[in-house]
Amino acid sequence: MPVVRSLLGRALLGLKPTPFSTQLPVAWSRLSVRRNASAAQEVEEPAAAAPSYDPSDLLRLQKLKNIGISAHIDSGKTTLTERILYYTGRIDQIHEVRGKDNVGAKMDSMDLEREKGITIQSAATYCKWKDSAINIIDTPGHVDFTIEVERALRVLDSAVLVLCAVGGVQSQTITVDRQMKRYNIPRLCFINKMDRQGANPWRVIDQLREKLKLTAAAVQIPIGAENNLAGLVDLVRMKAYYHDGEKGEVVRTEEIPADLVDAAEAKRAELIEHLADADDEIAEIYLNEETPTPEQLHAAIRRATIARKFCPVFLGSAYHNRGVQPLLDGVTEYLPSPHEVENHALDLNNEEAKVMLSSATSAPLVSLAFKLEEGRFGQLTYLRVYQGKLVKGNWIVNVRTGKKVKVARLVRMHSNEMEDVDSVGSGEICALFGIECASGDTFTDGVSQYSMSSMFVPSPVISLSISPKGKETPNFAKALNRFQREDPTFRCHVDPESKETIISGMGELHLEIYVERMKREYNVECVTGKPRVAFRETITKKVEFNYTHKKQSGGSGQFGRVIGFIEPLEEVTEDGEEIEFSNETVGMNIPTNFIPAIGKGFYEACNKGALIGHPVTKVRMVLLDGMAHEVDSSEIAFKLAAIGAFREAALKASPIILEPIMDVSLSAPSEYQSAVVGLLNKRKGTIGDAEVRDDYVEVTAEVPLNEMFGFSTDLRSCTQGKGEFSMEYKRHSPVMQFVQQQLIDEYKKKLAEGHKK
Repeated sequence: MPVVRSLLGRALLGLKPTPFSTQLPVAWSRLSVRRNASAAQEVEEPAAAAPSYDPSDLLRLQKLKNIGISAHIDSGKTTLTERILYYTGRIDQIHEVRGKDNVGAKMDSMDLEREKGITIQSAATYCKWKDSAINIIDTPGHVDFTIEVERALRVLDSAVLVLCAVGGVQSQTITVDRQMKRYNIPRLCFINKMDRQGANPWRVIDQLREKLKLTAAAVQIPIGAENNLAGLVDLVRMKAYYHDGEKGEVVRTEEIPADLVDAAEAKRAELIEHLADADDEIAEIYLNEETPTPEQLHAAIRRATIARKFCPVFLGSAYHNRGVQPLLDGVTEYLPSPHEVENHALDLNNEEAKVMLSSATSAPLVSLAFKLEEGRFGQLTYLRVYQGKLVKGNWIVNVRTGKKVKVARLVRMHSNEMEDVDSVGSGEICALFGIECASGDTFTDGVSQYSMSSMFVPSPVISLSISPKGKETPNFAKALNRFQREDPTFRCHVDPESKETIISGMGELHLEIYVERMKREYNVECVTGKPRVAFRETITKKVEFNYTHKKQSGGSGQFGRVIGFIEPLEEVTEDGEEIEFSNETVGMNIPTNFIPAIGKGFYEACNKGALIGHPVTKVRMVLLDGMAHEVDSSEIAFKLAAIGAFREAALKASPIILEPIMDVSLSAPSEYQSAVVGLLNKRKGTIGDAEVRDDYVEVTAEVPLNEMFGFSTDLRSCTQGKGEFSMEYKRHSPVMQFVQQQLIDEYKKKLAEGHKK
């Protein structure tokens, strides 16, 4: 830890600090290096000209926030959003998750969400707090619906990461943190459920620092604990807040209770210490042994949060209406506005060069369609306007297709309700009706050819065969097409051998929800087959090939020879692909117009491996030479030559089968520790960590997905219904040799049965 921390220790112990000349040269030099580096950078690379904003537009942007609320499942995201909507005046009554009062939370508008008590689809809303406007997207916590979090964070400027005061940093928290870092999202943390037995915010903050590597510190301390949580102390302003009224709607400000003054001073010193690691101004004040004013501290927290160097931590209990209003103050005071965040587009007229967008309403329109939904009036397209202005009745252009479409109806979303608006400025989130497009399409006013970069879409890990019960109706195909348009992680195809319809997704719950939605929304009851795991095949050694495809059947025949080698691909390509074709031919033995056909043949061959018919991954095909015939060579001949060459070489390259390995996080009462560990061992799990805390054991393990079917039933049985788990895809790893042989035998048996039919 920097010298700053050692100084604090000496000050708290009442020791005289060592003279700066002997103790602080490193800290001072670090500070001066940072300053000199930034100064040099300014000289060498002059900053781009700041966009010109109309004063009224700049004021609007400064008072606008786009935030996402994300967390591990059951941390209280939707409950928190419900309180935010109540305190901002968007709803008149507070309703609870699971629809205990037969109403349900505002942001859980689907019947399935209210029944199961989980968020399935992200929901957008708009509210006002004091003089600021806030666009909020409430996202699911379950890993099966991770695409909802992914696309929400893709278009938001900042986020609130909610953590449970008892559970702390859990498996999905780590996933959400990774997604926030992927899109450079500044965030606040809110430690919820401070009223629960065993709540320990300081342990959670330690986990934020250790597990997520965040420079985090509390900006509040609780007054009371667990059931006696009465209020909070603000460490920046050094004031105490209490919540009065039936639903905590009145915030009363008092002086800090006498018995908490010392604790508040110590935690404020800790806040300053960690902030000094992230902000130069506070570091200088601290090194000069001065105390920053509340205004200096406030400004530094905002600077460091926007720069993603610091994460302020708020405390409270959303369910018991504690700490929500101070969190809203934190959102408006510390998180960035749209014009303070760098957003880039790709200029299609200039070889996809990166262009920074300005956030000015006067600039040419650039907007991104990030979510599609089938509404009551047709397709509902959620749009984030990055720059320019979207006006009802105007024409906009889909950059991908080049089609011009008219903005017939423009709405602002409030969960499943809509408010019609005439125009939407830059930085806003809105929705359109009657626009045919795909998720990830960019819309402009036709002036510029800018395209926004696409979001990360994880690959499905589990498949089910599905068929309608009874006679097939058009609604079956209609439902599957709609779900695929809405959700990029939901895939559907017809197996060419079995002729079965196969649906693929992120987990059992993910597919179960879609099957249930088909029944409820399309009146199509379905029967599902045995789950199929997304196995992959790969090779383990380099093998050369020299393959000739020759066919003569009267008239012009087919001829193509390809020479080269295939080898394992250690790392994914720059495009994120796990298979690669490389043309390294010299000379004209193969005419250049046939090269693309060879690549096409290789990619087609990779769709179905020789061992068990699953896709081949992590392989590279290098074409070195070949031979063509003046008459008989054609694109189809070389495509078939590439397919034959790859299949022949792959069998000689010691092929292996890869299976998806899941990161499993399990929690159960400590008396069942041996039972749950035994359950994981039985399913070929590798135990990573087992920690007993507050009468509960938390176990993390890596388990093959193929072994996880029916796990929830077994876990409930051995823990009397008290155990719970979550899992997330981690990687594909080779299966054991005897398992590989079993899979190959099963595949051969299935093929033989198919031939008999």
